[in-house]
Amino acid sequence: MSQRWLNSRVGAKLAVVVMLCGSCVAAKAQLLGEPPIPGKDESRGKKSKRQRGDAEWLWQYSPPPAEGRENDLIRDAHFLPFLQQYLTAPQSFWGPQQDGLRKTLAQTAYDFLAVPGKVIADDNRYVTATGSVFHFRSSRGLLFVDLNGPSPLVVFAAIDWIRDSKTTDQADAEYTMWIFPDRVLGGAALPAPVARSLTRWMADPLPGSGIVEKITAAILVDPDGTPHQISVPNELGK
Repeated sequence: MSQRWLNSRVGAKLAVVVMLCGSCVAAKAQLLGEPPIPGKDESRGKKSKRQRGDAEWLWQYSPPPAEGRENDLIRDAHFLPFLQQYLTAPQSFWGPQQDGLRKTLAQTAYDFLAVPGKVIADDNRYVTATGSVFHFRSSRGLLFVDLNGPSPLVVFAAIDWIRDSKTTDQADAEYTMWIFPDRVLGGAALPAPVARSLTRWMADPLPGSGIVEKITAAILVDPDGTPHQISVPNELGK
């Protein structure tokens, strides 16, 4: 048996092994699909897509019926996770302190929407849901969502009684409006669609009393918790 013959046999076996390994790699690549986009871009694109999809489900609770289905909305399994995803700023005005901490903003928003109000759709783009706190109807909440664009704008607003003023059954009792957008809006003026939703909501009287709450202060809170005292919203946002 010559050395040349042995070398040729070894070479043939190596060729077969290489071919088999190449086939394995190809099969594995087919199973795994295309290689992932690098981390930062991948997470950004995935987040935008997830946010847009997560917000679309809100439409099913807007009219008809005339005032929407706010009770069904807050019972939807997506609702609390949606609040937790978008409403992350710290809050200091509501909820019992537990271990030195107040309720999260998402939990606060859920409290302020617990008693059903309305769900309103505007311009085939904006959804506004309103409600109030159980057993404390003068504490009212609003959730505004702008579904246009790759990532929705989400704003939670709460009307809170100023406790050293008149009692809530008096027409001249004073209230503060807290406004929490999911992003920095910039400037003291609110986007016009947000201001319109807030102004319409402010004009609604308290159920059973006919009293329109007297809002004397408004505080805009950035996602990092930075507060800004702004003018009480009107239809122009100023």
